[in-house]
Amino acid sequence: MNIGKVVGTVVASRKEPKLDGLKLMLVQQADLSGGPKGSHVVAVDAVGAGMGELVLYCSGSSARQTEVTQNRPVDTVIMAIVDEIESDGKTSFRK
Repeated sequence: MNIGKVVGTVVASRKEPKLDGLKLMLVQQADLSGGPKGSHVVAVDAVGAGMGELVLYCSGSSARQTEVTQNRPVDTVIMAIVDEIESDGKTSFRK
């Protein structure tokens, strides 16, 4: 699992029919405080995340393990919206 921030949306009017109805979000990898850390990925949103939210996402075969993405051609999925991150007894992020 990775921590990322939703920074945009992706619209594709022509796509594989198994992707119909899925919301595509642009996610940038984030550090423990929610700041930008790495590259961007396009992820299917399985939990109703919105712009600017900190999320947990995964890639690879694990991305096809949610109810929304099962048996679909998906490589990355948002599977949680982060409320709080605590590390070494200190809160580094709180929604």
